[in-house]
Amino acid sequence: MADYYSLLGVAKGASDAELKSAYRKLAMKYHPDRNPDDKDAEAKFKDINEAYDTLKDPQKRAAYDRMGHDAFKQGAGMGGGNPFGGGNPFGGGRAGGFEFHGNMEDLFEDILGGMFGGSAGPQTRRTRVSRGADLRYNLDLTLQQAHDGLKTDIAFPSLDPCKTCDATGAKPGTKPATCSHCNGSGTIQFRQGFFSMSRTCPDCGGTGQVVKEKCPDCKASGRVQNTRNLTVTVPAGVDNGTRLRLAGEGEAGTAGGPAGDLFVFISVHHHPLFERQGDDLLLDVPLGVFDALLGTSLDIPTLDGKTTTVKVPENTSPDTLLRVKGKGMPRVGRPSHKGDLLLNISVAMPAKLSKKQREALEALRTELPQPAQTEAFFKKLARLQD
Repeated sequence: MADYYSLLGVAKGASDAELKSAYRKLAMKYHPDRNPDDKDAEAKFKDINEAYDTLKDPQKRAAYDRMGHDAFKQGAGMGGGNPFGGGNPFGGGRAGGFEFHGNMEDLFEDILGGMFGGSAGPQTRRTRVSRGADLRYNLDLTLQQAHDGLKTDIAFPSLDPCKTCDATGAKPGTKPATCSHCNGSGTIQFRQGFFSMSRTCPDCGGTGQVVKEKCPDCKASGRVQNTRNLTVTVPAGVDNGTRLRLAGEGEAGTAGGPAGDLFVFISVHHHPLFERQGDDLLLDVPLGVFDALLGTSLDIPTLDGKTTTVKVPENTSPDTLLRVKGKGMPRVGRPSHKGDLLLNISVAMPAKLSKKQREALEALRTELPQPAQTEAFFKKLARLQD
């Protein structure tokens, strides 16, 4: 484990304010929500949390300055400090689908407070950092846009950091004051029977600070309602229900907490010709009787913007499926790999025949051989009737 001061990038004699400022910058930089699936960032986030948890506590810091990491090994002792033998008793990280990106010591303080005589030593301020809310945006596309991919500008309402007060909530030229109710600790203690408990301070909401002169724009919330404009890149091949995650583009957090995420949900409209089936496109092609009998060539439009020539073989039966390779939808993330275009052949019959046309077809019927399938059917039918 690296030196705690080096992890936070501060000198050994750094003040509480310097420690806190360094920790906040690093926590926002390496927060798992801003670095999804980045194991190195997750490990760094845990390390800086452990370092700050130790150095912000006067007793733990004094023990660390004397003995280094050995101060927290089982049996080393904390001089009446941490009853769990130092470190995080839960090991941090995720459990049962729940992820806690906060401070386990804060959690215990809220639940147990000063149990069995209260805390030994002065309380430090516990700022209640809150991550911003996630946002959803519904984006409608044509099948052509889903095929090609695109960049598009979207606008949506969002709570953003107030620029007037730099998200402090205080009137410009002033700053928040230490809460007199909890003396900046963020919690107040009370006794219930044998136990001494603590809870979040109702005056400051656990921040340890109160705003006496409110910012005229955000009314001390540190956030204002804005219409955010953003350019979204939609990859080629997206389908109905595709969800794009834009990390950190949601609502701003409170008390310096990280922003939430923006989720763009894709809906693709029906196309007048093509029906999508996964990465393939299906096109119904009705042929005339003689085209099906004699065969023909068809010029078929594609979503590539070009036509492709398809040869229909003679004696093509209804419901025949002709496959045109690589003329379907691109696969997301692999636009050079495309599905196929499937032509579903049907045979369209003329609505009405003239007398001359009927006579011509009657003459042709006597000359055409009976299809083998038809002969086999009628022979089987005759055997069943005998």
